[in-house]
Amino acid sequence: MALMDFIKKQFIDIIQWTEDGDGTLAWRFPMADMEIQNGGQLVVRESQVAVFVNEGQVADVFGPGTHRLTTQTLPVLTYLKNWDKLFESPFKSDVYFFSTRQQIDQRWGTSQPVAIRDKDFGAVRLRAFGNYAYRIQDAKAFHSQISGTRERYTVADLDGQLRGLMLQHISDAVASSGTPFLDLAANQVEFAAALKNATAPAFQALGLELLSVTMQNVSLPEELQKILDQRIGMGIIGQNMGQFMQYQAAQALPEMAKGVGAGGSGIAGEAVGLGAGVALGQTLAQTLGQGLAGVGAAAPAPTASRPDDIVALLEKLGDLKAKGILTDEEFAAKKADLLKKLG
Repeated sequence: MALMDFIKKQFIDIIQWTEDGDGTLAWRFPMADMEIQNGGQLVVRESQVAVFVNEGQVADVFGPGTHRLTTQTLPVLTYLKNWDKLFESPFKSDVYFFSTRQQIDQRWGTSQPVAIRDKDFGAVRLRAFGNYAYRIQDAKAFHSQISGTRERYTVADLDGQLRGLMLQHISDAVASSGTPFLDLAANQVEFAAALKNATAPAFQALGLELLSVTMQNVSLPEELQKILDQRIGMGIIGQNMGQFMQYQAAQALPEMAKGVGAGGSGIAGEAVGLGAGVALGQTLAQTLGQGLAGVGAAAPAPTASRPDDIVALLEKLGDLKAKGILTDEEFAAKKADLLKKLG
């Protein structure tokens, strides 16, 4: 009876895996009740690794090539099974194949804003997305940490775990890059490199190699976007606080002047007719001069004696005329006065 059972058994002469291109990372060779013929062949293709596992314990690992399975080529398995060096009987073992090809165009992104620390603004919220690429580097570690005894383990099965690792290290990447938050959009390559360096050790612990990371977009919160717009329009925020205060005051001038036409009180109410723009300009200049007195190297408050200041005042008066606050006659009279000073 034992002889008949032996005759009916099927023995495996060739063990190989032809990848089907469905994003499989790990695949278990179907053994069923079959046994591996001693001296049989193991075919491992390029971008593959094969691992023999004995009762849940990782044994021998094979890289690309054709391997003849004997006690000499299976030293760990031979030790685990206590085989004699002349052992030639068929044997059972689980065999797993792993794809070491690059898994490209994997997406990462923040579903919700991520809070990070920034040297300029303290705590800010960041939205960003991009892609990354990785491959299996250590098949033994990947089997032990991730795929286990599953018949098949795919890229899709791993996607959520890896995406979480990328997001987990965004704060570390921003801190290590040293890039101010407002400059992240203009330094995407540097930020992506910092994110790769911060995340790579976590990938390595899973038996993976993080090959590349790109950042395709970073979005700023609305309140910081307004500051960035001012920085672009002015070009001096953070460089000369005195000039920035003057800029803010000049921006407020048309709104203050509107109070004249509406019968406003206070400064605007007193500055009527032809003197509206002049009075407001002089008042603002005096206020700025007082406010900037304690600012280290701040720019001096504008006066009506310098040519540049006179031209700027003429432009402001032109705006008041265009808005109907000054009449053509009033504007022409004041323009003539100012042009005399230029002469």
